[in-house]
Amino acid sequence: MVSQRRDAAIVGIHEYPLRKAPGVTPLQIKAESAARALADAGLSWKDVDGLYDAQDGAGMSGLSLSEYFGFKPNVIDTTAVGGSSYEFQAAHARRAIAAGKCRVALLTYGSTAASGMVHIGTGGREGGGAPSPQGNMTDPWGVTLIANYAMVAHRHMHQYGTTSEQLARISVATRAHAMRNPEAVKAMTDLLFENIREITVDDVLNSRMVADPLHLLECCMVSDGGGAVVIASPEVARDCRQKPVWIIGTGEATKYVENGGDITVSAAVQSAPPAFGEAGVRPDEIDIGMIYDSFSITVMCLLEDLGFCKKGEGGQFVSEDRLHFQSKLKPHINTDGGGLSSNHPGMRGIFLLIEAARQLRGQSTSQVEGAKLAVAHGNGGQLGGTHTGGTIILARD
Repeated sequence: MVSQRRDAAIVGIHEYPLRKAPGVTPLQIKAESAARALADAGLSWKDVDGLYDAQDGAGMSGLSLSEYFGFKPNVIDTTAVGGSSYEFQAAHARRAIAAGKCRVALLTYGSTAASGMVHIGTGGREGGGAPSPQGNMTDPWGVTLIANYAMVAHRHMHQYGTTSEQLARISVATRAHAMRNPEAVKAMTDLLFENIREITVDDVLNSRMVADPLHLLECCMVSDGGGAVVIASPEVARDCRQKPVWIIGTGEATKYVENGGDITVSAAVQSAPPAFGEAGVRPDEIDIGMIYDSFSITVMCLLEDLGFCKKGEGGQFVSEDRLHFQSKLKPHINTDGGGLSSNHPGMRGIFLLIEAARQLRGQSTSQVEGAKLAVAHGNGGQLGGTHTGGTIILARD
């Protein structure tokens, strides 16, 4: 193992508890989450000198958010690359802290997608508007976001013999974790889920087909929600209330449609190797996999591209009963319930960092005994189309 750098750590986290919060604004969610994450770390607003925002709240987010929070940061980063924005920002915060540009970085997210009845996934690839080079070959044909993921699933099945039963196992494991998480159970209740219980492969396959071959129970929920993460220098982390969770490896990448390209291959193929290389660990050493789960096929492809198994072997890999938190096989994935059964307010990347930190602190509702290493991988944009991948390797103190 190479010598791991310990130059920045997650020291404070908070996840907004409600997934249906009418009358609350995204900015209020961000502010409450930030205050509670700072309290979790034992820090205050005056300690923050780095602000990271994915432009999900008020207009001119980096500027207006500084004023709203009442501090004048030395670093403002408004990287917005979809669901992986917070993995990108965690990497950027680590670099800024290591360079001495700031000591305490604050990442926040807030969304009221459910209360606002935002029909995520039902629109075109690029969400309508003016013609775009990203969608000029597909938008005229009415391809929705969900249909795009369905094409990836079909292609994976065609190339590798993957089955719907194998994809369903991802939803089954995720729901098992959700049922141990009171906030996830409340989320499903508030969002009017039916049969709120652990599910079987047959339950998944018998649920309504949304976009062939993806069934309802393979698609993420649409919720309200948000959270905050505080990242600090080693000098600050030593005096914080919680044990530090160190960022030991990072990787960032983008991918888009190319002639002759494989739509089952994600940006993780590019972002994962530098992250694991910098951390000096292998995928098979990872205990916790917090992997973006917009759909079951997203997890399947990302498991392969992160290096947990070879391309095309994801179906067999998830069939080996390794995803559940009590399994003897690694990795244990999405132990908070994931986007499939806990929350998905539009961008889920910050929750990957939050639950990974919980696990390495020993505070998860589906705690993996002895968890030492975690990966948080965000996927922003659309798998099979233009998207980004952000890979963060985390280690407990």
